[in-house]
Amino acid sequence: MFHRRGALATVAVSLLALGLGPGARAEAVPMADPAETIELWPAGPPGAEAVTAVETVLERGDPKGLRDRALTHIRKPALAVFRPKTPNGAAVMLIPGGGYERVVMDKEGYETARWLADRGYTCFVLFYRLPGDGWSAGPDVPLQDAQRGLRLVRSRAAALGFSANRIAIMGFSAGGHVAASLTTRFSARVYDRIDAVDDLSARPDLSALIYPVITMAAPSVHAGSRKQLLGANPTPEQIQLYSPDRQVGADAPPVFLLHAVDDKSVPVENTLLMFASLKARSIPTEMHVFNEGGHGFGLRFIAGKPVAAWPDLFTGFARQHGL
Repeated sequence: MFHRRGALATVAVSLLALGLGPGARAEAVPMADPAETIELWPAGPPGAEAVTAVETVLERGDPKGLRDRALTHIRKPALAVFRPKTPNGAAVMLIPGGGYERVVMDKEGYETARWLADRGYTCFVLFYRLPGDGWSAGPDVPLQDAQRGLRLVRSRAAALGFSANRIAIMGFSAGGHVAASLTTRFSARVYDRIDAVDDLSARPDLSALIYPVITMAAPSVHAGSRKQLLGANPTPEQIQLYSPDRQVGADAPPVFLLHAVDDKSVPVENTLLMFASLKARSIPTEMHVFNEGGHGFGLRFIAGKPVAAWPDLFTGFARQHGL
């Protein structure tokens, strides 16, 4: 797989994303893909009997010539590891988006992981399976990988120099739906125990949902994500179960929410619904809604906009809650 090679790749990272100031110009700089990965399932992922899709890396390109890759038809879900030079004792598991059709690698995965690692966080980018590829668990397949991934991160805490109770998750777009599902359904039994790792809690200690897909109900649903996850005609029961705003429990962790009003892909109402549900349950939450930003901005498309404040807003929220 792509992330098991240590060869140099030209990865696009803006100077702003590297923390070098809002007036800096985007440059293509040579960065190595992470050489350290952790496969989620030692004997292969569960429910693969009907899966025939071939795992593929898409080179999507970018108007500015920046590296922009995505992985489709994931067969061997894994965590790509980013170790900080100076660990701060906390970790973040990043869950990139892709509309449940693909998983973005660079823009919402590797670039954000590098930014956070520069600030002391041990980072793990989750490459999760997609529900349309024939896995027997269907719409619970991404949650299987998220639960297993979080447990694996927790199991490596001592070895990698962070605390097992200082682990955040950060999800973007459809990856935000995966993260929100883990935030609200971390204790749901969606796969059978395979080893001692599964005896650990899958509850994140903090959750960040970045322009997330939340609701599966009209009128604010992201139709593409719902179709990939639940099919063309989901039942009312499926809409209820797979809308994380309807699954918030009293034991949910603190949640950081970010969205832009001018998001044309995932309506800002998704974040507003999640905020209202968290507030109703008295879960510590902080919401930032910016007038301008669009969708999928990550760190790459924020220079010169008010939304450029979001990474520091997140780290401030994380520190406030012990991370």
